[in-house]
Amino acid sequence: MRPFEYRLASSRSDAVRLGAAPQPAASFLAGGTTLVDLMKLDVMRPGLLIDVNGLADELGAISAGSDGLRLGALARMADTAEHPDIVRDYPVIAQSLQLAASAQLRNMASLGGNVLQRTHCLYFRDVSWACNKRNPGSGCSALGGIARNLAILGTSDHCIANYPGDFAVALAALDARVELENPAGRRKIAFADLHRLPGDAPHVETTLRPGEMIVGFEIPAAAWTRRSLYLKIRDRQSYEFALASAAVALDLDGDIVREARIGLGGVAAKPWRSTEAEAVLRGAALTEDAARSAAEAAFATARAQGDRAFKLDLGRQTLARALMQARAMEI
Repeated sequence: MRPFEYRLASSRSDAVRLGAAPQPAASFLAGGTTLVDLMKLDVMRPGLLIDVNGLADELGAISAGSDGLRLGALARMADTAEHPDIVRDYPVIAQSLQLAASAQLRNMASLGGNVLQRTHCLYFRDVSWACNKRNPGSGCSALGGIARNLAILGTSDHCIANYPGDFAVALAALDARVELENPAGRRKIAFADLHRLPGDAPHVETTLRPGEMIVGFEIPAAAWTRRSLYLKIRDRQSYEFALASAAVALDLDGDIVREARIGLGGVAAKPWRSTEAEAVLRGAALTEDAARSAAEAAFATARAQGDRAFKLDLGRQTLARALMQARAMEI
């Protein structure tokens, strides 16, 4: 690990002021479960760590009401997953957190840090390999290498890394918004606009401005949030990243789909919302055939070559299975 300066933020304004300074390059420190790991690997090299844990009383709250759910950026994953209102009314969020990482990590990791976690592409995490995401213009070793766990949606000729998280997939499905703060003030954006596709600049992963910090998330109340679930397929049942996952939320009239919300994980370059699959289902009876048709639509643009090819069928089956499980839920 390289030398760095450490500062404890005394307020939100203090944190974003420090983060926006041109030098040294700064990173916010909450749970540290991703950042510290990548610093040890020499993948991330911040010159300044801004510890925001002193703001937990202000930014760690969880509140649910008739207008929806608000989650502070410093709320811990474990606390959020176990919150009774979330378990009852937003089960897809609770499940996406319960199925992520180990119990020890969930006790430490913050929601804000979780959505900003970096890819687990082995070429990104090993500095001996070329990686456009880590070192712009150096090339993408994954394109000709071992890529079994990487993306088939949203990729480019410069990067096929996948987004590894679970919680963000649920947020993408539920039309969440993210509240941000920077030295110029506060703003809110659709969560779907937070992450960028790699294109020809894989190293630019988000739309965050210099010094900008996530302070919270808003999930609007909707008819589909209670009939929702997160299905995660992985090589082993615990402490493993998704090979494919689906966040599904349904509003049904009998078997007829009034509205559907669908997010996909493990298969895409960013938290993925499949409006194509939603359109197939809207107004249709949710049968196994309809679920398969929606899954076909969801992966119509997938680029599945080499050792990633199995993900195309796995992703379709995962989504179809999640839809049928959501239909069978008792709410």
